[in-house]
Amino acid sequence: MNQHSNVVTEQLTAAGRAIEHDSFAIIDAEAGPHAYTEEQWPLVRRMIHANADFEFNGLTAFHPEAMQAGFQAVLKGGTPIVADVEMICVGLSKPRLKHFGLTTHHYISDADVIAEAQAQDTTRAVQSMRKAQREGKLDGAIVGIGNAPTALIELIRLIREEGVRPALVIGMPVGFVSAAESKDLLMTVTEVPWVAIKGRKGGSTLVVAAIHALLSLAEAEQKKAAA
Repeated sequence: MNQHSNVVTEQLTAAGRAIEHDSFAIIDAEAGPHAYTEEQWPLVRRMIHANADFEFNGLTAFHPEAMQAGFQAVLKGGTPIVADVEMICVGLSKPRLKHFGLTTHHYISDADVIAEAQAQDTTRAVQSMRKAQREGKLDGAIVGIGNAPTALIELIRLIREEGVRPALVIGMPVGFVSAAESKDLLMTVTEVPWVAIKGRKGGSTLVVAAIHALLSLAEAEQKKAAA
């Protein structure tokens, strides 16, 4: 897919586009051989671009249907993006989201979420996933988790025990307590497609990069269909 022909999901200035394209070319050259498909590599490359960390070439894992599920959810329009933290929602490009009619949602700072977490001695992240389910936002959603392992563990419970069916889970919580374990658990999920990072690394910036990669691929598909 020739992503240089994209308009909405590109940088807004010629200078910005040139820098981004040059960066991608450097990453392609320095990354060397990899085991990712033509669809998967642009997502991994954007994550390397976000953190200048080539370890994501290898640490990034995909459910076999993840990329198709992700950009089909984008192309469908009106798909909710549910995040564990506000940082993901703030980091996503508003014009790119608007082009596809996507909405962002996070609940971790809501008063009722905080009250339930205190009452039940759980985390706000757990309660935010439960509220997202009550609000009807998880089914068919792209769910991005970059900070809270307990949010990912709860989401997996909702998938397995309560039949919740997101279109795609981007599970990349960073940290030292339960982060690696939560992603290991995600990588055993067969019910829904997912993208994950093995080990402790992760973070909201990587979730944003992964979603922007999906938007770029979706725009390329739009152009192909219109040609």
